Amino acid sequence: MEPAHLPGTVAVREAHRFDVAALERYMADHIDGFAGPLAVWQFVGGQSNPTYYMTAGDQAYVLRRKPPGKLLPSAHLIEREYRIISALAGSGVPVPRAHVLCEDPSVIGTAFYVMEFVPGRVFTAPPLPGLAPAERRVIY
Repeated sequence: MEPAHLPGTVAVREAHRFDVAALERYMADHIDGFAGPLAVWQFVGGQSNPTYYMTAGDQAYVLRRKPPGKLLPSAHLIEREYRIISALAGSGVPVPRAHVLCEDPSVIGTAFYVMEFVPGRVFTAPPLPGLAPAERRVIY
């Protein structure tokens, strides 16, 4: 039986599919305590880099990757995202634990990184519908 997916996720879109078995092997080799099998869904929305919710046993992860296809060298810098999240760890700024950065496109087709999944509120529209003006001011 496949685990239930997280609200706000869908089956991985055709254009963003990748070799899950190859990712599972990579994670087993590079993430302490990882044990498959891996189940993968794609987050709805987002602006540029495909983002995935993944589970393996009782662990949950998030994968961010560059989109497939030819990209400008300065676009979709997930490597920079990974370095920033890693640098902020332990600083008092709440960030998820960054597990691994893979810059080898032979694994799943593009560079990617894996971080822990942290449940929380996800805002999908800049106007923050449903929030009171005072709540929006704090976030802005």
